Amino acid sequence: MFVFAQVSDIHIGQDREDGGAVAAERARRVMAYLNELPGPIDAVLVTGDLADHGLPGEYAEVAKILSSRHPVFTCPGNHDVREAYRQVLLGETGDGDAAINRVHHLPGATLVMCDSSIPGRDDGLLDHATLMWLDETLTAAPQDVPAFVCFHHPPLILHQPMIDAIRLSGEQRLAEVLGGHRHVVAVLCGHAHTPAVSTFAGLPLVVAPGVVSTLRLPWEGDIDMDFGLPPMIAFHVLDDEWRLTTHFRVIG
Repeated sequence: MFVFAQVSDIHIGQDREDGGAVAAERARRVMAYLNELPGPIDAVLVTGDLADHGLPGEYAEVAKILSSRHPVFTCPGNHDVREAYRQVLLGETGDGDAAINRVHHLPGATLVMCDSSIPGRDDGLLDHATLMWLDETLTAAPQDVPAFVCFHHPPLILHQPMIDAIRLSGEQRLAEVLGGHRHVVAVLCGHAHTPAVSTFAGLPLVVAPGVVSTLRLPWEGDIDMDFGLPPMIAFHVLDDEWRLTTHFRVIG
């Protein structure tokens, strides 16, 4: 059994007193909850929008907040800036605008973290180089170990107009890549600030809730982004039959 948490959209640097949502405090609360769990979990994933303005100082704060007794793996979102992300969080220089793609091989699962951001834009795309890297990475990964493909922008309509307007494009090419790899068990995203579950390319697709705020759905009223609701996270459980179960948890 492989158990891990998914956190998304912490937006460090977005401090809004009007809604009672101070990003750093909310993210610290979430990480304190995870660090104080009675038992270990296998990983914590943070699926994008780590910083709100992509500033080096924000990433320095991100690094402190995400410090954990659990392994923590991240990917960029549309609010992140690749150069600062790479320099501060990864300790790397060069390739300033190149996509930040990483793979992590853990006992029990392969975690493929892709960069779906487009510099200067809010919508997303897994560019040609990233899709080639994803295909090659999945081919090289152990075929008897389940793999999760993770990135920021959901690749399908979630029926929330605000987020649907800035979702991932080029999803058909992604579906073709995923279809060639039977050891991929699920696709995990963020960006929507609301928990959602669907299917994509014949696989479970889970969208993590937001930490900094919650995006309300059209039938819930006139307010789109609610900064007063508490942060939420997801727990994913993959059993020995490669069946995924997801639990959503409010961090009060």
